[in-house]
Amino acid sequence: MPLRVISGTAGGLHLKSPKHHLLRPTQDRIRQVIFSSLSEQVPGARVLDLYAGTGSFGIEALSRGAASATFVEQDAEATQCIRENLLHCQLQGEVRREDALSYLDKAPPEQFDLVFADPPYVKSQGALDDEPLLEKLVPFLAPDGIFVWEHYARRTIQIALRWEVIRHRTYGETGLTFLRFLHKK
Repeated sequence: MPLRVISGTAGGLHLKSPKHHLLRPTQDRIRQVIFSSLSEQVPGARVLDLYAGTGSFGIEALSRGAASATFVEQDAEATQCIRENLLHCQLQGEVRREDALSYLDKAPPEQFDLVFADPPYVKSQGALDDEPLLEKLVPFLAPDGIFVWEHYARRTIQIALRWEVIRHRTYGETGLTFLRFLHKK
């Protein structure tokens, strides 16, 4: 099923996917739900798209008026697709070929208003609380920034000590959790 940009300046344009990569791209209808929920936060936002794959999250955000997007993806063919998709959609973004957790370990903390992460996941049950992504992401989120995490539906946040769960929904085997970090006042 071809991916497309849902709305904005690039709305309706199809996105290229790597031919030889086992991606699990987010379906258009799920992206529509995500961006409908975030409609007021997207214009002018600084966006980080981790485990970017085709770049569909960051490209959708740019198409809807985000100020900037950084795409982090470790697969060479996928990063080339992101560059081609940006060009095809006449959008600009920074594409980094790197493992997402490594990027968070060594990149200087730039603050982002919206962070999307759709990491590869194992279909297992249990809490997401111990995932390293939660701790490593903290310095990158702007105050009131939102982290949208796509994960296996049977995994949830159990004890979000420093995180506020804004919304959690499941769509078949896909879980979506919207989080906000509780910065100390």
